[in-house]
Formats: sequence, structure tokens, C-alpha cells
Amino acid sequence: MQKDNLHISIYSFGYHKSGIPQDPNGHGGGFVFDCRFLQNPGRELYFQDKTGLDDEVINYLQKVPGIEPFLNSTCDLVIAVAKRYQQQHYTHLMVSFGCTGGQHRSVYCAEYFAACLRRKGFSISLSHVDLDESLIRE
Repeated sequence: MQKDNLHISIYSFGYHKSGIPQDPNGHGGGFVFDCRFLQNPGRELYFQDKTGLDDEVINYLQKVPGIEPFLNSTCDLVIAVAKRYQQQHYTHLMVSFGCTGGQHRSVYCAEYFAACLRRKGFSISLSHVDLDESLIRE
């Protein structure tokens, strides 16, 4: 089975805003990774109007202790599961990253994760649930 037969939907969200996203495919969800243990740039005034898509926030989060091992582990885990899903002819997997407001940490983590899966050839979609449309850059 080819990788493009399995689609992985990736979401960022805020636990205190939208809450854990519902699975639009009716499978009852998938992986949910809690990013609230990571240092929060949103607590600093300079970053409050920025998102995990902004270079300043990206640079800040890249230096947070533990973030790279966390993200590499999530990538390894989901890739291993996705390969089994393919063998079982599943067509969809949902992966969500949550933080307090869905603006900084979860957005950065979802972007990092999406890039990891793209490099491995998986079909993905990415949605930042709690970001205003005007803040999202493609």
C-alpha cells in the first residue's frame, strides 16, 4: 500500500479555547499530544501578539529544553503507527497538538511535525484551530 492512501490530519488547538478537536472522519480521534509542559512564550509580553508561525516564536521555542526530543519522539511514534495503519488499509489518522491558547507551542509543534511527515512522504493536512485566518501563512 502506498503512503498516499493514508491521510494524516494534523491539528493545533488550545485547551482553554476550542478544546480537543473532534475527528471529522468519525473515527473518534487519534493521538493528542499535550504541549503545556513546554516553556510558554505567551507569558512574555513581546510574544503575546505573535504565533508559532512567527520567526521570533520559532527561534524562542527551538531553544526550549526538551522540545526537540519530544517532537522527534512523536514523529517516530506516529510514523511507526502510520506504517501499521497502511498495512491494515486504514485511510485516515488524526494527530493533535494542544497548548493553553492554541497560539504558540501547539502551532510550532504541529508545523514541525507536519514537516517531518512531509519529508517521509505522507499525505497530510494541517489546521491551526485557534488561529485567526489572517495570522495563518501558507
